[in-house]
Amino acid sequence: MATCPRCFGALTENHKCPRGVFSRVSDALMTAGIGGIGGWLFILVIEERPAGALILAAAALGAVLATAVRQAILGHSR
Repeated sequence: MATCPRCFGALTENHKCPRGVFSRVSDALMTAGIGGIGGWLFILVIEERPAGALILAAAALGAVLATAVRQAILGHSR
């Protein structure tokens, strides 16, 4: 079987080379950033003057949840 000269994967009829490292990292950071901002805004809607630790925890939880939803939708295990 032939191999792709770029990624050394199996060269099949529907072969697509995986995206680069920069693209994958920027997608992950964008997802985590949007989730973090969403968690932060959610806490600001609920609580008038939240503590700093609560904002940080909500932002972290939002980032984790956004990443989990993205992985569930796209079907990636990484």
